[in-house]
Amino acid sequence: MPNSEIHLISRLKNEATSQEAFRELIGLYKERLYWHIRNMVKDHDDTDDILQNTFIKIFRNIDQFKGDSKLYSWMYRIATNESITFLNKKSRRLNITSEELKDQIIDNLESDVYFEGDAIQLKLQKAIATLPSKQQQVFNMKYFQELKYREMADILETSEGALKASYHIAAKKIEEYLKSN
Repeated sequence: MPNSEIHLISRLKNEATSQEAFRELIGLYKERLYWHIRNMVKDHDDTDDILQNTFIKIFRNIDQFKGDSKLYSWMYRIATNESITFLNKKSRRLNITSEELKDQIIDNLESDVYFEGDAIQLKLQKAIATLPSKQQQVFNMKYFQELKYREMADILETSEGALKASYHIAAKKIEEYLKSN
């Protein structure tokens, strides 16, 4: 762990410096976490809500951070769990399956004013939506966020080999989808 990260963590855990350090933490990671969440839930407003909840959880639980992984990996896991929880609650609230929710989210992308993609980007998002959620996550992390397998293994607590295989399978499925649609 870099010295700057160790210093930031100690400032976050110190009551006297925690507010200032937390503002710094938000400045450093807000955009990256936003796009991670956005890739999962697709909707801008939902992403903002989840991002806010993620930072609240980070602030409340920073004392539980042990330093076994990088700070960003820990925060990324929190953001992922918050996103999954949100999607599960939303599908229950709407009384639909998670698959139906996925379809609905993709359909809503076309009318989302914050979605800046063209027809090709929309087709790619539809292809990604056909993947199982774990493959979606791995594909999004590698393709959009350009994370290294080592970083992904840290975040997802799995082996690099499993992630490489998952990404390869996901990419093949997306390729097949794009060819056939």
